[in-house]
Amino acid sequence: MPVLDFWYEFASTYSYPAAMRVEALAGQSGVTVRWRPFLLGPLFFEAGWRDSPFNIYPVKGRYMWRDLERICDSLSLPFARPDPFPQSTLLVARVALAIEERLRPAFSRAVYDAEFAKGRAIADRAVVAELLSEIGADAEAMLGRAESPENKAALKAVCEEAKVLGLPGAPCFVTESGEIFWGNDRLKAALDWALRGETREEARR
Repeated sequence: MPVLDFWYEFASTYSYPAAMRVEALAGQSGVTVRWRPFLLGPLFFEAGWRDSPFNIYPVKGRYMWRDLERICDSLSLPFARPDPFPQSTLLVARVALAIEERLRPAFSRAVYDAEFAKGRAIADRAVVAELLSEIGADAEAMLGRAESPENKAALKAVCEEAKVLGLPGAPCFVTESGEIFWGNDRLKAALDWALRGETREEARR
C-alpha cells in the first residue's frame, strides 16, 4: 500500500482541516498515512521571521482567517480563533513525537480540536494531560517521555529533516517518491500522486 507522509505543525491554521480529514480520504484512496509532527519556527527563523507570516502581513492574515472559516464551514468543522495566535506548540509537538505511533493521529486531532474548535490553550500542561487521558494514554508517563533529552533531540532532528526535504510550510504531504504537496487544498492531489507512485522525472516523460 502506498505511504504518504503528512507533515503538520500544531500552530498551522490550514493543518487543522487537513488533520481532521486526511485519514478518511487516504483510507478511501487505499493510501497509508504517516503522521509527521514538526515545528515551523526553525524554517521561519531562516526566512527572517520572528512571528507567523499571517501576523506580519495583516492583509494575508485577514484573508486566511476568513478562508479558514469558509473551509471549516464546508467541512462542518467547528471553529474558534485561538487567542493568542500563534500558540506555543513546543510541548504538544514533543508529545506527538514521543507518543505511540498508533495513538499519534488521535492525539493530534485532539490537540487541533482543543485549539481551533474550542479555543483552548494547548501550551498548558494540564490541558495536554487531559487530552492524553481522553485518548487512553498515561498522561504523566507520556509528558515525562516527551520532555526527555532523547525526545528533545529527536524533535530537533525531525525539524532538520523538514529543512533538508525543503518543506515550504505546513501542512505538507510527501510521497514515497519525494514529491511535495503544500497546503490543505493539495491533499487530494497528493493522494493521487502517491497512488501513481511516479517520480518527478517519470511524470515528465
